[in-house]
Amino acid sequence: METSPSPAPRSNQNQPYRGTFYFIQVTLSVAFVLATLFTAWAPASLLPSDLTKKLSEALAPRAQTPSPDYPTATPRPHPLIGIVVGHWADTNDPGAVCPDGLTEFQVNQAIATLVKNNLVNQDFNVDLLKEFDPRLSGYKALALVSIHADSCEYVNDEATGFKVSAALSTVYPEKAARLTSCLRNRYIEATGMRFHGNSVTADMSSYHAFDEIDGETAAVIIETGFLNLDRQMLTQHQDMVAKGITDGILCYVRNEDISSPDQP
Repeated sequence: METSPSPAPRSNQNQPYRGTFYFIQVTLSVAFVLATLFTAWAPASLLPSDLTKKLSEALAPRAQTPSPDYPTATPRPHPLIGIVVGHWADTNDPGAVCPDGLTEFQVNQAIATLVKNNLVNQDFNVDLLKEFDPRLSGYKALALVSIHADSCEYVNDEATGFKVSAALSTVYPEKAARLTSCLRNRYIEATGMRFHGNSVTADMSSYHAFDEIDGETAAVIIETGFLNLDRQMLTQHQDMVAKGITDGILCYVRNEDISSPDQP
């Protein structure tokens, strides 16, 4: 009986070709898996510090760094000062009127405006108030100064100089006394004028605004000079007058020294 030949083996034509690049990929994948497992299970003390750091950075998820949330600066409040312009809109008493038409109100307004500008430049908030301003009711501020001037009529050669007065009765008399002293001291330094204290009237010490404002607001009234003998100072050197009032307010607010003599 004749033996039939054995069937020829099948060729591997359907199997894909795996070259060098394939084996490199497999090798790297296996190495990465082993490194990951080794890092996860091995204590950090067994790994070099640089390697631990690099592996941790490579494996850690990339988190987006949040932008810092800086607080917004809150602006500091500016202290409030009230300035009453004497006889402004006062229908009952328009103030002194000179023969040539110069009025006390004009002088008061010009000086008060300069004082306001000076204080604003020092970072204060300033209210210019009318003589009977509705805002005076319960008015709260660090200080209130009412600016006036004295008569245009010639009285005698002694009718020259300025006057300052606080309320006869106040919740904090020491505050009113210090504001008065500061104004008197600094006004003399700025203008060289004399303090005419013996002519302070009841209209000044009982000034209506003293009873209207809040009890904690230190307040004074100043007569900057006589519109007769002190006219040159009050009309031609208003910057000096305003400086004296401004410096007096700053002296009070900043608790400055007033130990120097008030007057020669």
